[in-house]
Formats: sequence, C-alpha cells, structure tokens
Amino acid sequence: MRTRREMKAGAKAVLRKHFGLFVLLCLMASLLGGEIALSGSVWQDKGMEEGQNATISGAITRSFSEFAMDMAMGNGDSREQKINEAEERYIEESRRNGNAVLGRSRGVFALIVNKLNSGAWLMTVTVGIRSLVGTDSGTVAVLLIGALLLWFLVGIFATGVYRTVILRMFLEGRCYEKVPVQRVWFLLRVKRWCHVGMVQFVTGICSFLWGLTIIGGFIKYYSYYLVPCILAENPDIGARDAITLSRRMMKGHKWECFVLELSFLGWEFLGALTMGISNILFTEPYKAAVLGEYYAELRRLAKEGQLENAELLHDRYLFEKADQGTLEKEYRDVEEAFRETMGNMPSLKGVGKFLAEVLGLTVRQKKETRMLEEEQSRRFRLEYEKKALEGTVYPARLCPIPEKRKQKWVASLNYLRYYSVWSVILMFFTLSFVGWVWEVSLHLITDGTFVNRGVLHGPWLPIYGCGGVMILLLLNAFRKKPMLEFLLAIVLCGCVEYFTSLYLEIVHDGTRWWDYTGYFLNLHGRICAEGLLVFGVGGMAIVYVLAPFLDELFRKIPMKIMIIAAVILTGIFAADQVYSAEHPNEGKGITDYAGNSVYEEGVLS
Repeated sequence: MRTRREMKAGAKAVLRKHFGLFVLLCLMASLLGGEIALSGSVWQDKGMEEGQNATISGAITRSFSEFAMDMAMGNGDSREQKINEAEERYIEESRRNGNAVLGRSRGVFALIVNKLNSGAWLMTVTVGIRSLVGTDSGTVAVLLIGALLLWFLVGIFATGVYRTVILRMFLEGRCYEKVPVQRVWFLLRVKRWCHVGMVQFVTGICSFLWGLTIIGGFIKYYSYYLVPCILAENPDIGARDAITLSRRMMKGHKWECFVLELSFLGWEFLGALTMGISNILFTEPYKAAVLGEYYAELRRLAKEGQLENAELLHDRYLFEKADQGTLEKEYRDVEEAFRETMGNMPSLKGVGKFLAEVLGLTVRQKKETRMLEEEQSRRFRLEYEKKALEGTVYPARLCPIPEKRKQKWVASLNYLRYYSVWSVILMFFTLSFVGWVWEVSLHLITDGTFVNRGVLHGPWLPIYGCGGVMILLLLNAFRKKPMLEFLLAIVLCGCVEYFTSLYLEIVHDGTRWWDYTGYFLNLHGRICAEGLLVFGVGGMAIVYVLAPFLDELFRKIPMKIMIIAAVILTGIFAADQVYSAEHPNEGKGITDYAGNSVYEEGVLS
C-alpha cells in the first residue's frame, strides 16, 4: 500500500498535467450542486442580507424553511404580504440606482432573481397545492415530501451522476496525457446515465437508513466511499454488487480514509480565508485527484488479493496503457484512413486559400472545396482515434462497454465547412429576419401590440445578422473547440451590441433603440448578461446547427437564382439604410426609453 504522501505526490503530478480541465470540471460541479460536488464542502458567497447565503440554492432553502414555518403556524397570509413587499422593494431599490450593474427592475434574469430571493415561486406552488389538498397542514406535508424528493433526485441524478463523470475523467487523466472535454458525455455514449443514477439512488437510501443509527451512518459512509469510483470504472455494475464491492475494498481501510480526509483541513482553512477561491482553483481538484489515486491503490490491492467480485473492475486500460500491438490490432483501420484523408486533401491557392483557412469562406462552391470540407470533417473525427492509437488518450474501442455511435443525420450536418459569399449574404438576411420576428413577438406577447423594432423600416434587425455572420467567419478557427467558441461568441456579440448602441446614440443625438438599464448584470444599459447569454447560446446554435442546415438548403438552389436573390435583397437593404439615415424608425416601443423613471431621474445625464 502506497503511503499518503506518495498518493498525494501522484495526485499533484496528475493535476499539473490537466490543471485547466480539472478546475473547469470542479467549477461546473460547484455551479450544478451549489457546492463542490466531489467533497461536499460548501462554496458560499458572502455579503447578502444579514449574512445569509448568497447562492440561489441558499435563497431557495431559506425561503422554503421560512414559508413552511409560517404555513405550519397559520401565518400564510402574512408571509404572502411580506413576499409582495420584498419584490416591490427590490424593484424600487433598483430604480433608485439606475446605474447598478445588478439591476433588478427589468428582464427575465431580474424576475427570476427577485422571485427566488423573495420566495414568490414558493407562494405560487403553495397556492396550487392548497387548492388540491384543502388544508394548510396537508399543504405543508406535501411541500416537505416534495422538497425532500426533489432535493434527493437532483442530488442523485444530476450532481451525483456528474460526480461519477468527473471521477471518470480524473481516472483517465492519471494514465493518459490528454483528456478531451467530449469525455464528459461518456455515460450518455454508453447509455448508462440513468442506470448510474439508480445505483446512486439505492446507495443513498442505504446510507440514509444507516444514518438513523448515528454510529452505523458514520461507518457506512466509509463503507460506501468507493461506489462513485466503481461506477466511474464500470457504469454497468448493479447496485448490490457496487455496494458490496465497495464494502469489501474498504474493509480495514476506514480509519486510514478518515485520516486522509483530515489531512485536508489545512486546505479547507485556507479556503475559508480566501472566501472559497483557493477551493475552486486548487483544493477541490486536488482532493478529487487524491481520491483517484486512493481508488487506484485499493483497486490494485483488490486485484492482487483476488477479492471476491474484483473481476467486475474490468476496465483494464483505464489504469494502464495498452501495448502497441493491442492498439494497432484494434485501430488498424485508423492509420490507413488518416493517410488516405491526408492524401485526398485537395489544395487551395492564393486568395481562395486565405479566405477558406481564415474565414471559412469561398467565392463560390466548387467541387474541390466540397471535397476539402468533407475530408477535413472526416479527419477531425479520426483525430481522436489516432490519438488513441498513439496512446495519448483513453482507447474508447477497448472499453468493456461499447460506446454509441453518432446518428447518421447528425454526422451529415458538417459544421467544418466552407460557406460561399452568396450563402453568407442569404444567411445574413435570414438571421436578421429571425431576430426581427423574435423581438416583434416579445412585444406582441408582453404588450399586446405590434411594434416594428429596429432603426430600419424593413423586416430585419441587422445586428442579429451581423452578429451571426461575424461568429461564423471571425471565429472560424475555434469551431473545433466548442467551449472557447461559446466564450468568444459572448465577447464578440457583447462588443458589437455595445458599440452599435453607442454609435446610434452619437449619430442620433442620444436616441436609444434598446436599453437594459434595470436588468440584472448590465453595462451602461447597452448590454446585459441576459442578452449576452442568449447571444452565446444562439451563436453556438448558428455555428453547429442552423448555419450548416441553412447552407445545405441554399446549396440546393441554382447558383444564378441565389446570386439574383442576394443582389435584390442587398439593394433593398441599402435603400432602407439610406432612407433610415434621414428618417429613422422611431416611436412607441422603439425609442421611447427616455420616458421611463430611470431616465427621469437623470441616469443618462
């Protein structure tokens, strides 16, 4: 058995190798569960009212406990009045401080934050339950049972399963130089997400029942300690086998594990001093890496000692690299396919090469261009398997549970393609029209009136078209990195929207066509988190789904007709631009932002 010092040294080496990825995984776990899901240490924000927890989960827990107490004591009406007063206070405070970044008077985010913090969401649920049950005591009972069930299911099927996914990636990181982000879908690819959740559910029930005995709960906590790790290696194992195997592997090691956990107290103290920052950036990834080392060591002992049911731990190449002969036998088609792809790669020259490589753009679709994008897409799919052949990533083909292959219709939607100039022009008008329909529909639903949104008079909002096309072309080099593409799309769209708003104000004497003042997380009323999140998600949808789909449709149109349509639309758009420069589209619901209370108080003066 390796010493604690040796296991921690091994964990630090693994962490250095994959630091960025592991920190990101643990951060996602903390956001998913309101805590760092790998260890149970709470990540709490400071500075809310009366020192309460500032996280959404903290607000929900606080409002639920207060509401349930009032209902049990027959004070439901007074609680309802307090909730309404709290919401009004949040909105009024936001309006008094119009420049506040954390505005809470307008927008979907502000509405959600206000309702979560005040408990209005719970009031709505309670009214519905009371109408069915008929009594306050029955309503409280239903609320408590429902809350416990929801908390348990979310903890098991979301946080718990995700914990297993992260442990799987940490275990792969022990042995291999690279762990692709796509491995986060491992359980979905082997179709075992729900199964792992059910095993976690059964384990949770057993832990809860043993917890009623106090001493038994403490002992069984360590007896079941390795269940998530066992599931990470073998997500096909049954609940009884996973629990029994964990219990046998932990026999004689419970005190040792307890001491191992105690050895992190210094890091936990540092986390308290740094308000949780050190926990996110080091402690939690470090603890997860140590858990991986600890499990690998106990697994080795179980295998060497021929522990009963140890054969269920059968993912051999999760802990050791396959020899080159085995890899070549399993991936014998990859090298040949990769060479074939490289040999068939048609070449582009001159300006066409620059446009294709930098912007993913061509003047017109040619046979060579279509062949090039198809070969590049095929090459991209082969890159992971080539890395597996080289032994730098986990060899998925050697996994005891075969992974699900992509659906054909998904694979055919190739986003690594080159768009013709004419296709991009039509895409610009399509996205501009979709954006116009989106904003007109929002006003129609919220205000009940039709409002022709935008500076121009035609049915288009060019900021949507420009944003979509810029994401498609300027971020062409990042299509193979979805997370980076998402972040850069938010930054790019934020810059476009902010400076477009500023330009329109300067040109049109301070007139605004949109204003986010009062929205949660806004910057000078020109951009807000709510809008940027929509742009980021929309940008991902454009790059990976909508643009390839539209391009496939446009390619079916004869080139002459597509050119004529693009020229006609461009001419009408240019005429609208010229006319709107002198006679911009203005009026109620378009530029009447100066009439709201925020402006009256001189926020923009």
